[in-house]
Amino acid sequence: MSQPGSVPVNPAFAAGVNLRGAVDLSALKKPRPAGPAVASPGGGAAPGNGQPGDGSDGAAAGYAVDVTEQSFQELVQVSAQVPVVVSLGAAWSGQSSTLNVMLERLVSGYAGRLLLARVDAEASPQIAQAFAAQAIPTVVALINGQPVPLFEGEMPEDQVGRLLDELLKVAAANGVSGNLGADPAAADAEPTPPPLPPLHQEAFDAIEAGDYDAAETAYRRALADQPADADAKIGLAQVHLMQRTSAIDTEQAAALRHAAAQKTDDVDAQLAVADLDIVGGHVEDGFGRILAFISANFGPERETARIRLLELFDVVGVTDPRVSKARQSLARALF
Repeated sequence: MSQPGSVPVNPAFAAGVNLRGAVDLSALKKPRPAGPAVASPGGGAAPGNGQPGDGSDGAAAGYAVDVTEQSFQELVQVSAQVPVVVSLGAAWSGQSSTLNVMLERLVSGYAGRLLLARVDAEASPQIAQAFAAQAIPTVVALINGQPVPLFEGEMPEDQVGRLLDELLKVAAANGVSGNLGADPAAADAEPTPPPLPPLHQEAFDAIEAGDYDAAETAYRRALADQPADADAKIGLAQVHLMQRTSAIDTEQAAALRHAAAQKTDDVDAQLAVADLDIVGGHVEDGFGRILAFISANFGPERETARIRLLELFDVVGVTDPRVSKARQSLARALF
């Protein structure tokens, strides 16, 4: 792609896009260390080529439009009604084409609460410059004329879905929550999740308040009532991890890692760093550290490490392939 800065910017673009106070959602690209993954939205209406605001049937068009420099201002106007996801690509880029297919599928699943705008950044260089795009593909968004940086290049579909969910929350907080051509009642008719059991709700509320001890008590009471309550078991494992790690700052984390490197046979040191690895998203490192200790040690410390590893399996999720792999390694280490 040619550098966007090589093309003079039409003053209309600068007037249409408010670059001050842009919301940065880049932190959402980092995977969360624990808890269930957020499912990306479904859908699959065929993408179309309608123009924003042209009165065409949004559902039939798949809520995807091709935008040029001539229609850009209309797009800015639409962003006052719904968030607009802008995909800056190029005709020669296979990565751009693949990304657009994914975005069309995801955006159509929101039934008119989002609009996808496909832009050929080389054919419309002033749009690329307005968003300060430096790579192909680049995905940004518009909320009421304000740019929201999303990501460059490739990203897993579930993470893109999470970004779009958060984009809608940011838009709603800024008064942008319309719908394009769909029945608003139908678009908002999401299945109501069943209420949590009372003790689970008590634990959830305690976690939200940062009271992990109260959450632990609630989950233990739930397990006392129903020992086979798998959700309570998982919740208790997650709370334990929060209790062990929530107060550790960067300096303390560095000290723990140094101690673990010096004392490879110290079970507490190894488990503390494994916790940090799991919280930081380095799941395989955390599992590998505990498995190495189990392989090299015997006695009560080995059993302590085994129990912690099983608890961390619950935190990560028993269906996670990394858990399955670690279970096999644990069996080999023990037998």
